[in-house]
Amino acid sequence: MKNWIRKSLMVMVSIVTFGVVTPSQFINNVNADKPAEKDVFEAASPSANVNQAAPMLSEAHFNKDEFVEDIIKQAEEQSYQKFGPRIKPVIEQEFRNIVLPNIEKALEETASQYPGADFQNLIITEDPGGGLSEKIFHLKDRNTNLDVLRFHVRRDHPPQGGYWFNFHYHTYYDDFQNHHELGAIYWAKDTPPKWKC
Repeated sequence: MKNWIRKSLMVMVSIVTFGVVTPSQFINNVNADKPAEKDVFEAASPSANVNQAAPMLSEAHFNKDEFVEDIIKQAEEQSYQKFGPRIKPVIEQEFRNIVLPNIEKALEETASQYPGADFQNLIITEDPGGGLSEKIFHLKDRNTNLDVLRFHVRRDHPPQGGYWFNFHYHTYYDDFQNHHELGAIYWAKDTPPKWKC
């Protein structure tokens, strides 16, 4: 559909339905009969499938230890992305020594509770929260799109105690209600910059 027609249709649908039907629902219904077309650049690009999950291996070829190792590397990258260039140099070493081993333990514990075929369906989210958001990354099931583990960092400021980064995770086993501690890192008495800045 031409771009200007699509935009006009979206505005018209919003006005006519008073927002009850969202334009994206309407467009999805209109395009449901047509097969999805690939963009010329997407079809030619070698990195067009970068965001797609890796193909699943049969349980015989699946190695949980290697899989956990790969998730830990991704978790470390996501954490550094969240810290940004101002926080990362200050807490990087403590994060590696204190928090990362505990993230590894939490992931290994989750791996022990999953059969191989189910565990290989777990993927890590790609975009950590910025600003004042607690989210570092979530581990979710690719099939159900539901979170299994949520790894967060909270800024604590106890009275006269400076600022601390409290790393913790939540799990679906307790409906994400409890904080499972991963460690705390002292920042300073000054307010830390926002995440990803």
